[in-house]
Amino acid sequence: MALPEQIPLRYTEEDAGFISVRPVVKQIFRLHELVDLVVSVAGKDPARVQQIFRSGTVVYNGYRYWWDALPAEPKEIEHLLLPFPDDDPSRPFEPEKATAGLFEIGGGAQRTVVEISRQDAAQKKLFARHSPWDVLTTFAAGKTARYEKYAHARRADLFRISLPFDQAQQLVAAFLAAAPRKLKHRWSTLRPPATVTFVCPRESGQRPVPGVQ
Repeated sequence: MALPEQIPLRYTEEDAGFISVRPVVKQIFRLHELVDLVVSVAGKDPARVQQIFRSGTVVYNGYRYWWDALPAEPKEIEHLLLPFPDDDPSRPFEPEKATAGLFEIGGGAQRTVVEISRQDAAQKKLFARHSPWDVLTTFAAGKTARYEKYAHARRADLFRISLPFDQAQQLVAAFLAAAPRKLKHRWSTLRPPATVTFVCPRESGQRPVPGVQ
């Protein structure tokens, strides 16, 4: 049986470990919209996408979505995934086109990731020539970045730069020195990162997923 073109969906905020008392919203998704949502969580992995379709539920950005189970054959799933991009290690690293930098701090159970958006970091001090984002991209321009993968949730390729501690210290010091007061306060707990991952979109715009606008 072919998969339906329209799927009744429900979603609500996810309360980890608790029964949610928040309202449940109902909405009709087109099939390609549901595939887009599932791929944002599972990546372009036919087995995982098939399993989520059959389980009828997925959690994305703090919201749980659920629908009646959709049994789909592997060939159907593979056909649905064809339009989605693949990893492409041949793509050049262009830090000036990045929209965010992910600072990975610490490791193991102490690992944290701080996301720095270009929109925030592009703010300058009064009369300043350079923004924190200028500091970050100038620093990256002289480094070798390793291609990581295409992140479907971000619709972007990820490029990672590993940093020795002394260089990471210099980067954070210069980054904070360029930041306006309100941003310096927000980033006051920022520590030297072991790696910085740059988020470089392939396409502009992303379909807003209901519940996460």
